[in-house]
Amino acid sequence: MSTLPQERTTLERQLLDARLTKSILLSPQTKHLELKVDGADEFRFVPGQFVSIKHPRPDGKEHTRAYSIASAPRTDATFDLCLNRVDDGFLSNWLCDLEVGTALRFHGPHGLFVLREPRKDAVFIATGTGIAPIRGMIEWLFEEPERNRGHQYWLVFGTRYEHSIYYRDEFERIANENSNFHYVPTLSRCGDRWQGCQGYVQDHVREIVAGRSDLQAYICGLHQMVDANRKLLKEEMGWDRKQIVFERYD
Repeated sequence: MSTLPQERTTLERQLLDARLTKSILLSPQTKHLELKVDGADEFRFVPGQFVSIKHPRPDGKEHTRAYSIASAPRTDATFDLCLNRVDDGFLSNWLCDLEVGTALRFHGPHGLFVLREPRKDAVFIATGTGIAPIRGMIEWLFEEPERNRGHQYWLVFGTRYEHSIYYRDEFERIANENSNFHYVPTLSRCGDRWQGCQGYVQDHVREIVAGRSDLQAYICGLHQMVDANRKLLKEEMGWDRKQIVFERYD
């Protein structure tokens, strides 16, 4: 899930093997996959980066697609993915149907959608599977108190329906355990029973950043959402473009 150019050095293009250890249905069309790199004690990456998975098509041609890593680095050479089943999506649908124990080939990590230093108060903005790289960033920030101490963080996550609020329990737990993490899920097509925020993510981002020009923003999702929030922050709120880090996946 990336529009960033992929690096082209021999080292970064080295193919690795990973094996599926768990597959969880997050919604009717969305899967959470957990993988372990074969023969490795660790798999180093920066939260927010992506891997490129390769698999041959039925016609023999090899297909490659980038997927954001949906977890923080761990000590056991494992990482997570979060992806949708899509119409005519050869590789995504193959991954959604993958059985536990099956191996795949990939290269990476790649990408520059990562936390910027020095860290500041920040708002994370995501829709759909754009939550994947941001989940990794937030996991990393709140694994150790010194990584988030002294800063305030907001996560504004937008989707249509309540059953598509991915990783809801995890983010609610982090918010309950950390007074400096504010979780704002919002639905654009909610029912009468929904008591949370409604509407598009930019409506709530506007409220959060009002009167503040000292934050950072990390945005990931479809291009219309990304462009709407960039326009809001730059043109309406007067932010410098360097304060806004984004990645589109369409």
